[in-house]
Amino acid sequence: MYRHETQIRVRYADTDQMGYVYYGNYAAYYEIGRVESLRALGLSYKTMEEDGYIMPVLENKSKFIAPALYDELLTIHTIIREMPRVRIIFHYEIYNESDKLIHTGETTLVFVDKKTNRPCQPPENMTNLLASFFPK
Repeated sequence: MYRHETQIRVRYADTDQMGYVYYGNYAAYYEIGRVESLRALGLSYKTMEEDGYIMPVLENKSKFIAPALYDELLTIHTIIREMPRVRIIFHYEIYNESDKLIHTGETTLVFVDKKTNRPCQPPENMTNLLASFFPK
């Protein structure tokens, strides 16, 4: 299992009239968690795209436990629980400043070859970097 944490501060623009994070913004928080977790491994979306891979989102799930509030520092835990194949599933846990779990989510992405626009296996450098987190 691979796990990474990143922090973000809730901006005023992320909130609704009540000062709560607008529900649609959680998908953007997931993206921040995904991108930073891969960057921590030594991978970047930009490089993968330049190498001919894209990763569209196939499915997005959210569970709202408590609101995130304006100006809170949130910690996003991004977790990959199984070695990716054609699909990769990211799990998210979002904690507030009091270290209270306020949100969980999951996104399923699929690896697609940019040339053929067909699903494919993940890039070899990704599987090599993740291999140590998933011993056989």
